[in-house]
Amino acid sequence: MDDAERMRGQTALVTGAARRVGAQIARALHAAGANVMIHCHRSLAQAQALAAELNAGRDGSAAVLSADLCDSAQPARIVAQTCDRFGGLDLLVNNASSFYPTPLGSITLAQWHDLLGTNLQAPLFLTQAAASPLKARHGAVINIVDIHGLRPLRDHVVYSSAKAALVMLTRALARELAPDVRVNAIAPGAVLWPEAGIDAPRQRRIVEQTPLRRPGSPDDIARTVLFFATDAPYVTGQILAVDGGRSIAW
Repeated sequence: MDDAERMRGQTALVTGAARRVGAQIARALHAAGANVMIHCHRSLAQAQALAAELNAGRDGSAAVLSADLCDSAQPARIVAQTCDRFGGLDLLVNNASSFYPTPLGSITLAQWHDLLGTNLQAPLFLTQAAASPLKARHGAVINIVDIHGLRPLRDHVVYSSAKAALVMLTRALARELAPDVRVNAIAPGAVLWPEAGIDAPRQRRIVEQTPLRRPGSPDDIARTVLFFATDAPYVTGQILAVDGGRSIAW
C-alpha cells in the first residue's frame, strides 16, 4: 500500500500537536492520509500555522482545538468537536505533557496537579471520552510516555511518577477496551532536549550512555506512531522504548 493511503479516510486526534514531537506526529499521520485534529493549549499560533501547512496539501484535512487538558470539562468537548468536524475518530495520540524538575523538599501541590493533570489525568479522561467512537471504528490509542516512567529521572519525582502511572494506565486500558480498541505506548529517550536546556557536558554523557551513540529525532517517534496505528493489528498493552537502547544500558 502507498504510504499516503495507509490512513486514508481515518481521523486522528493528537494532543500537544502544535510543536516539537507532536507536530511531527501530526505531519506523519497526515502524510499517511489521515485527517488530523491538532490540539494545543497556549501555542495557538503554531497550531494554526501547522493546520494551514497541512490544509495547503489537502484542503479541509486539518483543524485546531485549543483547550486546557487539566480542565475536567475539556476532554468530552475535544472528542465531540473532533467527531463533529471529521465524522468520527480512529486514533487518539496522548502526546501533551508538562515537564520540569520537582526536587524533593520543594514540591508544591500546584506542581503535583499540573504534572499529574497533563501526563495522567488528561490521557485517562480523553480515552474515556473517545472510547465509544473508537470502538465504532476499531480504533487505537497511543500514549507517549517516557523511559523515565520506567526508571526515574533525578530531581523529577512527580514527572517520573506521572509517566510511570501512564505506563500502567496504558496496560489497564488495553484490557478494558479490548477487543475493539488497541492501546499502546511509546517511551522516547533523548529525542529532543528539554526547552529549558541541558548543558553540553550532560548532553554528551547522555549520548555516551546510549548504545546507538546519538540522539533520536521527532521523526523516530512519528514513525513508531504509524507502526502502532497501521502495522500492528495484533499488538496491544505494550510499551515500546524508542531510545537508541539507553534503557538497556543504564
